Amino acid sequence: MLTDISTSPSGTPGTATTAAAATPASGRRTHDDAPDTAALFARLAELEEGPERDAVRDELVTAWLPMAHRIAGRFRDRGEAVEDLRQVAALGLVKAIDRFDPSRGAFESYAVPTITGEVKRHFRDRMWALRVPRRVQELRNRVRVARRELTQNPGTPEPTSADIAAHTGLTEEEVAAGMEALESFSTLSLDAELSSGDDGYSLADTLGAADGAFDVVVDREAAKEGLRRLPERERAILYMRFFEDMTQSRIADRLGISQMHVSRLISRSCARVRDEVLGQRGVRKPR
Repeated sequence: MLTDISTSPSGTPGTATTAAAATPASGRRTHDDAPDTAALFARLAELEEGPERDAVRDELVTAWLPMAHRIAGRFRDRGEAVEDLRQVAALGLVKAIDRFDPSRGAFESYAVPTITGEVKRHFRDRMWALRVPRRVQELRNRVRVARRELTQNPGTPEPTSADIAAHTGLTEEEVAAGMEALESFSTLSLDAELSSGDDGYSLADTLGAADGAFDVVVDREAAKEGLRRLPERERAILYMRFFEDMTQSRIADRLGISQMHVSRLISRSCARVRDEVLGQRGVRKPR
């Protein structure tokens, strides 16, 4: 097992100082944190599983950990703590050591893309607030890099979609998808203010709500057939009462009947229509 991959307070490896400080007899180091560990890798390849092999593996991890931290530092200021990125990079380093074949070249050439890929996967799988397809994430990265390159000179205006498309070789539709993905990395709170003026409003204020009028439309459509089957006078009474908002007394005066008779006709007509609607819906009437 991996026992300790920490460094000393000065930033130098704790248990592999000799290995890290050694200079290879031939070749030139790419970075100061690329120690000569060829002998350790050769020894690791010869050992069987057990405490001795684990000790050599831990020594290799400690020796190369500064390089993993350097790679993690490339991804700072992207919404993730540096310490968390270093842990992810350390995991990538362990995977690189376990999979490395010394006969295929220098360890650094294999480890750098392995560790970088591990950190990128961390961002892709853990850091997006919305699940975005990998192709769209790649478009986002190309658009982000192109915007940075096109605005690196002071005073350069913000590039248009056409400018970015010409710079990257993408279509404007692909640029638009990448631009939209730039806003998908994080989400806004529903209480976030969308306007800085006095009439500011929050994101929640823009969300719709259920409209109760839809229920009225459904009930009205369901009652239409029943209303059509009523006698003409009863339909006229219901229209005057519920659409013209006339009182029962005024309806009685207009038709030359008593107010009590109008009340009975309204109650009987409404009950008939209601019974027909409930019957169509298969709803049992209360007793």
